[in-house]
Amino acid sequence: MGGAILFAAGAFGDARPEPDLADYSYTSDLCNRTAFTPFENANFKIKPAGSSSSSGSSGSSAQNAQNPQNPQYSGVQQGAMDSMWCNAELKPSGADGNDYSSTWVYSSATLHKKTDPSAEFADSYRAYESQRSSVAYRVTPVPGIGDEAYLVSRSDDSSGSYVILGVRDGWATYQITWSSYTSRSSSAKPPTAEQVTGMLKASATQTLRRLRS
Repeated sequence: MGGAILFAAGAFGDARPEPDLADYSYTSDLCNRTAFTPFENANFKIKPAGSSSSSGSSGSSAQNAQNPQNPQYSGVQQGAMDSMWCNAELKPSGADGNDYSSTWVYSSATLHKKTDPSAEFADSYRAYESQRSSVAYRVTPVPGIGDEAYLVSRSDDSSGSYVILGVRDGWATYQITWSSYTSRSSSAKPPTAEQVTGMLKASATQTLRRLRS
Protein backbone atom coordinates (compact mmCIF):
# COMPACT_ATOMS: atom_id res chain seq x y z
CA MET A 1 0.00 0.00 0.00
CA GLY A 2 2.72 2.40 1.01
CA GLY A 3 4.74 1.58 -2.11
CA ALA A 4 1.76 2.32 -4.30
CA ILE A 5 1.28 5.68 -2.62
CA LEU A 6 4.94 6.58 -3.07
CA PHE A 7 4.81 5.61 -6.74
CA ALA A 8 1.67 7.65 -7.36
CA ALA A 9 3.27 10.63 -5.68
CA GLY A 10 6.30 10.43 -7.94
CA ALA A 11 8.74 9.43 -5.20
CA PHE A 12 10.78 7.41 -7.66
CA GLY A 13 11.21 10.42 -9.96
CA ASP A 14 10.51 10.90 -13.64
CA ALA A 15 12.72 8.66 -15.75
CA ARG A 16 11.88 10.48 -18.98
CA PRO A 17 15.12 11.89 -20.46
CA GLU A 18 15.48 15.54 -21.31
CA PRO A 19 15.19 16.21 -25.05
CA ASP A 20 18.54 16.72 -26.76
CA LEU A 21 17.66 19.39 -29.33
CA ALA A 22 21.34 20.20 -30.01
CA ASP A 23 20.67 23.96 -29.93
CA TYR A 24 18.18 23.81 -32.81
CA SER A 25 15.26 26.21 -32.64
CA TYR A 26 11.85 26.52 -34.28
CA THR A 27 11.17 28.94 -37.12
CA SER A 28 7.82 29.56 -38.80
CA ASP A 29 9.62 30.20 -42.12
CA LEU A 30 11.93 27.29 -42.91
CA CYS A 31 12.47 28.65 -46.43
CA ASN A 32 14.20 31.67 -44.90
CA ARG A 33 16.74 29.31 -43.28
CA THR A 34 17.04 26.90 -46.22
CA ALA A 35 20.30 27.20 -48.18
CA PHE A 36 19.51 27.45 -51.89
CA THR A 37 23.02 28.55 -52.89
CA PRO A 38 24.19 24.99 -53.75
CA PHE A 39 21.35 24.73 -56.28
CA GLU A 40 22.05 28.20 -57.66
CA ASN A 41 25.70 27.27 -58.11
CA ALA A 42 24.50 24.35 -60.24
CA ASN A 43 22.60 26.79 -62.52
CA PHE A 44 19.19 26.35 -60.94
CA LYS A 45 17.10 29.21 -59.65
CA ILE A 46 13.82 29.55 -57.81
CA LYS A 47 10.98 29.79 -60.30
CA PRO A 48 9.28 33.20 -59.99
CA ALA A 49 5.98 33.08 -58.13
CA GLY A 50 2.96 33.58 -60.36
CA SER A 51 4.89 32.76 -63.54
CA SER A 52 2.75 31.20 -66.23
CA SER A 53 2.99 30.15 -69.86
CA SER A 54 0.15 32.60 -70.51
CA SER A 55 2.06 35.62 -69.27
CA GLY A 56 0.09 38.10 -71.35
CA SER A 57 -2.34 38.88 -68.51
CA SER A 58 -1.48 41.44 -65.87
CA GLY A 59 -1.46 39.19 -62.83
CA SER A 60 -5.13 38.61 -62.12
CA SER A 61 -6.33 36.97 -58.90
CA ALA A 62 -7.23 33.81 -60.86
CA GLN A 63 -3.68 33.57 -62.18
CA ASN A 64 -2.22 34.06 -58.69
CA ALA A 65 -4.48 31.27 -57.40
CA GLN A 66 -3.15 28.90 -60.03
CA ASN A 67 0.46 29.98 -59.43
CA PRO A 68 0.89 30.33 -55.66
CA GLN A 69 3.81 31.70 -53.73
CA ASN A 70 7.16 30.08 -54.43
CA PRO A 71 8.80 28.93 -52.25
CA GLN A 72 6.03 27.90 -49.87
CA TYR A 73 6.56 27.43 -46.14
CA SER A 74 4.61 26.45 -43.05
CA GLY A 75 5.22 25.39 -39.49
CA VAL A 76 3.49 24.40 -36.28
CA GLN A 77 4.53 24.16 -32.63
CA GLN A 78 2.90 21.37 -30.62
CA GLY A 79 3.41 19.80 -27.24
CA ALA A 80 5.37 16.79 -28.49
CA MET A 81 7.14 18.28 -31.49
CA ASP A 82 7.76 21.39 -33.54
CA SER A 83 7.44 20.86 -37.29
CA MET A 84 8.59 23.01 -40.22
CA TRP A 85 8.29 22.66 -44.00
CA CYS A 86 9.59 24.39 -47.12
CA ASN A 87 8.75 23.54 -50.74
CA ALA A 88 10.46 25.28 -53.65
CA GLU A 89 10.14 24.85 -57.40
CA LEU A 90 13.38 25.36 -59.31
CA LYS A 91 14.15 25.76 -62.99
CA PRO A 92 17.40 25.67 -64.95
CA SER A 93 18.88 29.07 -65.69
CA GLY A 94 18.17 30.06 -69.27
CA ALA A 95 15.23 27.67 -69.71
CA ASP A 96 12.77 28.95 -72.31
CA GLY A 97 8.99 28.91 -72.36
CA ASN A 98 8.88 25.60 -74.20
CA ASP A 99 10.74 23.79 -71.42
CA TYR A 100 8.20 21.86 -69.36
CA SER A 101 10.74 20.32 -67.03
CA SER A 102 9.89 20.34 -63.34
CA THR A 103 12.22 20.34 -60.36
CA TRP A 104 11.12 20.55 -56.75
CA VAL A 105 13.08 20.66 -53.50
CA TYR A 106 11.05 19.63 -50.45
CA SER A 107 12.49 20.06 -46.96
CA SER A 108 11.20 19.48 -43.45
CA ALA A 109 12.60 19.80 -39.95
CA THR A 110 11.22 18.35 -36.72
CA LEU A 111 12.21 19.04 -33.14
CA HIS A 112 11.16 16.00 -31.09
CA LYS A 113 10.43 17.26 -27.58
CA LYS A 114 9.01 14.10 -25.97
CA THR A 115 10.44 11.06 -27.75
CA ASP A 116 14.00 10.23 -28.82
CA PRO A 117 13.82 9.50 -32.59
CA SER A 118 17.17 7.66 -32.72
CA ALA A 119 15.70 4.17 -32.24
CA GLU A 120 13.51 4.42 -35.35
CA PHE A 121 15.41 6.84 -37.57
CA ALA A 122 17.61 4.39 -39.50
CA ASP A 123 14.78 1.88 -39.95
CA SER A 124 12.51 4.53 -41.44
CA TYR A 125 14.96 4.97 -44.31
CA ARG A 126 16.14 1.37 -44.59
CA ALA A 127 12.51 0.44 -45.19
CA TYR A 128 12.76 1.91 -48.68
CA GLU A 129 14.99 -1.00 -49.71
CA SER A 130 12.29 -3.51 -48.73
CA GLN A 131 9.48 -1.98 -50.75
CA ARG A 132 8.06 -4.42 -53.27
CA SER A 133 7.37 -2.37 -56.36
CA SER A 134 8.67 -1.77 -59.86
CA VAL A 135 10.90 0.98 -58.47
CA ALA A 136 14.16 0.09 -56.76
CA TYR A 137 15.66 2.23 -54.00
CA ARG A 138 19.19 2.31 -52.69
CA VAL A 139 19.96 3.49 -49.16
CA THR A 140 23.46 4.52 -48.13
CA PRO A 141 24.81 6.06 -44.91
CA VAL A 142 26.18 9.60 -45.25
CA PRO A 143 29.02 10.44 -42.86
CA GLY A 144 29.82 13.90 -41.57
CA ILE A 145 26.28 15.28 -41.14
CA GLY A 146 24.65 15.20 -37.72
CA ASP A 147 24.70 12.04 -35.60
CA GLU A 148 23.51 9.93 -38.53
CA ALA A 149 22.31 10.52 -42.06
CA TYR A 150 21.00 8.38 -44.93
CA LEU A 151 20.65 8.93 -48.65
CA VAL A 152 17.76 7.30 -50.50
CA SER A 153 18.11 7.33 -54.27
CA ARG A 154 15.77 6.20 -57.01
CA SER A 155 16.17 6.38 -60.74
CA ASP A 156 13.12 5.46 -62.78
CA ASP A 157 14.55 6.42 -66.15
CA SER A 158 16.69 9.06 -67.82
CA SER A 159 13.89 11.64 -67.67
CA GLY A 160 13.90 12.19 -63.92
CA SER A 161 15.43 11.58 -60.54
CA TYR A 162 14.27 11.32 -56.93
CA VAL A 163 16.73 11.60 -54.04
CA ILE A 164 16.12 11.95 -50.29
CA LEU A 165 18.63 12.95 -47.63
CA GLY A 166 17.58 12.36 -44.03
CA VAL A 167 19.60 13.65 -41.07
CA ARG A 168 19.28 13.17 -37.32
CA ASP A 169 21.18 15.35 -34.88
CA GLY A 170 20.21 14.61 -31.30
CA TRP A 171 16.43 14.76 -31.13
CA ALA A 172 16.21 16.98 -34.21
CA THR A 173 15.54 15.46 -37.62
CA TYR A 174 15.79 17.02 -41.06
CA GLN A 175 14.90 15.78 -44.53
CA ILE A 176 15.48 17.34 -47.94
CA THR A 177 14.17 15.78 -51.15
CA TRP A 178 15.01 16.42 -54.79
CA SER A 179 12.32 15.46 -57.28
CA SER A 180 12.79 16.26 -60.97
CA TYR A 181 11.39 15.54 -64.40
CA THR A 182 13.22 16.58 -67.57
CA SER A 183 11.05 17.12 -70.63
CA ARG A 184 12.18 16.08 -74.08
CA SER A 185 11.99 19.71 -75.19
CA SER A 186 14.50 20.82 -72.58
CA SER A 187 17.86 22.10 -73.78
CA ALA A 188 19.32 21.92 -70.27
CA LYS A 189 21.32 18.87 -69.28
CA PRO A 190 19.96 17.34 -66.05
CA PRO A 191 22.42 16.96 -63.16
CA THR A 192 23.93 13.56 -62.46
CA ALA A 193 23.04 11.56 -59.35
CA GLU A 194 26.40 12.53 -57.85
CA GLN A 195 25.71 16.22 -58.49
CA VAL A 196 22.25 16.01 -56.91
CA THR A 197 23.73 14.28 -53.88
CA GLY A 198 26.35 16.99 -53.55
CA MET A 199 23.72 19.73 -53.71
CA LEU A 200 21.55 18.08 -51.05
CA LYS A 201 24.48 17.49 -48.70
CA ALA A 202 25.72 21.07 -49.04
CA SER A 203 22.24 22.54 -48.58
CA ALA A 204 21.46 20.34 -45.56
CA THR A 205 24.76 21.19 -43.87
CA GLN A 206 24.24 24.93 -44.29
CA THR A 207 20.55 24.83 -43.39
CA LEU A 208 21.14 22.88 -40.17
CA ARG A 209 23.79 25.41 -39.19
CA ARG A 210 21.26 28.22 -39.68
CA LEU A 211 18.65 26.41 -37.57
CA ARG A 212 20.87 26.42 -34.51
CA SER A 213 19.88 29.13 -32.05
